[in-house]
Amino acid sequence: MTALSVSTSSAASLRADALVIGVAKGPKGLVVAPGAEAVTEAFEGKLAEVLATLGATGAEGETVKLPAPAGLKAALVLAVGLGDAAEEGYDAETLRRAAGVAARALAGSKKVALTLAGESAEEAEAVALGALLGSYSFSAYRSGGKEPVGELIVLTTRKGSKEAKAAVERATAVGEEMNRARDLVNTPPNDLNPKIFAAIAQAAGKEHGLKVEVLDEKALAKGGFGGLLGVGNGSANPPRLVKVAYTHPKAKATLAFVGKGITYDSGGISLKPAGHNETMKCDMAGAAAVFAAVVAAKRLGLAVNVTGWLALAENMPSGSATRPGDVLRMYGGKTVEVLNTDAEGRLVLADAIVRAGEENPDVIVDVATLTGAMVLALGNRTFGVMSNSEELRERLHVTAGEVGEQSWPMPLPAELVKGMTESTIADLANMGERMGGGLVAGLFLKEFVAEGIDWAHLDIAGPAFHESAPYGYTPKGGTASAVRTLVRFAQQTAAGDKA
Repeated sequence: MTALSVSTSSAASLRADALVIGVAKGPKGLVVAPGAEAVTEAFEGKLAEVLATLGATGAEGETVKLPAPAGLKAALVLAVGLGDAAEEGYDAETLRRAAGVAARALAGSKKVALTLAGESAEEAEAVALGALLGSYSFSAYRSGGKEPVGELIVLTTRKGSKEAKAAVERATAVGEEMNRARDLVNTPPNDLNPKIFAAIAQAAGKEHGLKVEVLDEKALAKGGFGGLLGVGNGSANPPRLVKVAYTHPKAKATLAFVGKGITYDSGGISLKPAGHNETMKCDMAGAAAVFAAVVAAKRLGLAVNVTGWLALAENMPSGSATRPGDVLRMYGGKTVEVLNTDAEGRLVLADAIVRAGEENPDVIVDVATLTGAMVLALGNRTFGVMSNSEELRERLHVTAGEVGEQSWPMPLPAELVKGMTESTIADLANMGERMGGGLVAGLFLKEFVAEGIDWAHLDIAGPAFHESAPYGYTPKGGTASAVRTLVRFAQQTAAGDKA
């Protein structure tokens, strides 16, 4: 595991395998970002000139390596591009991405120091989190390859060093839990079924002092959780509903996070077409995000109660699988006609949302890789935000932007409900109009939210699993989408913002 620390040592005196500096595109060419003064001095004031000669432009994500000259204790200098030069410091997301690029470029190094942070704790936290996320590597099933950076050191000035240390500790807690979520998403489905996921949650609960309750298939049947059971019927690996609860003695608000946890989604009887099955291990990314967020809240000691509900099932075709046309009686009593077994995420979430609502939280936020329609609407890097409260929807959208996650507020048009309520034999159908399918799914979930509870739905189908080349601090594979948004939302609530 990569270690993360903060230091006020001079960049020139620190012994490390590599020293990371920032460069940017200025109006008259390449400029060196603040923090690298000692490095510029070691190059006798010609650092920008040398880098430009090697083709450096300062473009975002660009990297150039230089052997360190006399005057530096580090063996190597890595210049990472920040994009356009900033007059008054670089925003947190720019620093996060640059640190992530640097950490990935220096894989295999034992010790790396980063000069990207200035005096503020916010900058130190951004650099630390980006570097920790960028150093991530999922190698459990591979032999060979470079190890991630062993130790990352964030250099900062002595002024504000105490605050910087606390900021780096926060980044460590959030980053490690995000990487835990990434591991879960990347784990192949033969090694991560609902029972195993539940056991992982129980182990984390024991480690961090969280209360974990697991409902197995017998308890689900006794309790009437028809959605979870209906989706899990076709699999040899039965479903689970896992409650992971963090409470704080000074909490004045309670948040419920609900995560879709389909550990593998074949589509069931409504089998997915060829080419759509290979990445369906990622269909539990919502549950992974919720799990990580609750553990992070505990590690940060936030003065807010946070309960995570992990709705875990494996959606498989078999002789016992739910068929199109079957009717399920959901937890709480509503009946649903299943028109498409590949619209299964909303079924497990509905059960969990009703159960979460019984504890009367101030807010329910569900997170799910729910619909391909949302990917068509918003692309691969942006998640949709829907809510029964315009204020909550906007707050979550703004919160996501603050932590560097791309989101977009989406409506819940009342006229789209009709298509789901026209079932002749059940209260609802799990499918409605084809156009606006992502919104239809949100409207379906809204039907299961208890009266008087503010609720929001994050459809992370696009950004939860990245299939292209890595960029910034985002690797190929699981990304831990929505974890930062949930954690920041919990931090805001703990600070007294309206829940």
